[in-house]
Amino acid sequence: MRIDEDLVVRLIEAQFPRWADLHIQAVSPGGWDNRTFRLGEDMLVRLPSAAAYAAQVEREKRWLPRLVAHLPVPIPTPLAKGEPSADYPWPWSIFTWLDGEPVASGALEDPATLARDLADFLRALERIDPVEGPSPGPDNFFRGGNLRTYDSEVRRAIDVLGKSQDVVPFTAFWNEARATAWSRPPVWVHGDFSGGNLLVSTGHLCGVIDFGQCVVGDPACDLAIAWTLFDAPAREVFRTALGLDAGTWARGRAWAIWKALIVAAGFIDTNAVEKARASVTLQAVLADRGL
Repeated sequence: MRIDEDLVVRLIEAQFPRWADLHIQAVSPGGWDNRTFRLGEDMLVRLPSAAAYAAQVEREKRWLPRLVAHLPVPIPTPLAKGEPSADYPWPWSIFTWLDGEPVASGALEDPATLARDLADFLRALERIDPVEGPSPGPDNFFRGGNLRTYDSEVRRAIDVLGKSQDVVPFTAFWNEARATAWSRPPVWVHGDFSGGNLLVSTGHLCGVIDFGQCVVGDPACDLAIAWTLFDAPAREVFRTALGLDAGTWARGRAWAIWKALIVAAGFIDTNAVEKARASVTLQAVLADRGL
């Protein structure tokens, strides 16, 4: 459906008239699961782009206030929850605005520094009390859950790509990861730890956004960024700072492989930029000898 500034204006006027005089501007890039709009100087509006993402609204509203006090950098504060209307069929959110530039918007100034900052953030996240936290499931696409959920999808992608490139290493990496499991108590997981959800300033991490897939489970999926964002030296800094076992790193690599393979195989309707990123990720996996 069309989600634009005119729609946001109507929603704000109808449900939050106290903010109706504030300027509304689309944020670019606006996100995939959600479309994002700046509301005045200090707030933002996020609207799920499809029904599959609507459950993220309540998840963030409930859990972000519990997480915020324990993390080393700011995360969004939920301010209000919008309701479905005749113009828009799902719940939506208003959050505090966080300053900073998404990592995905440009080259990294200091990859090693960012790698340490990200490791610090993940360690802090994993130390938060997980009692009563949400479990992996369809509403967060099983992030933090068992890799075997995507086993048939990965093997179909490998079969498709095997007609044009060598996929034997990816099959081996995937099988290796499937043979491992998180043996410790479940921990908090961001679930979508990607460059576009990380804000930086002067080379340092200054904010983390989009917790719509946060869950309590296996932290391996948050490690995929080691191959989707970092070069080899920064990846090693990240790996050393986190100090996780080899099986967890194998599963993290498998999460990176899963997403890259299904994009490369055309299972996701995406664009040329994302397909190029998938190719870069697969090459990074092949070049990595850290595990």
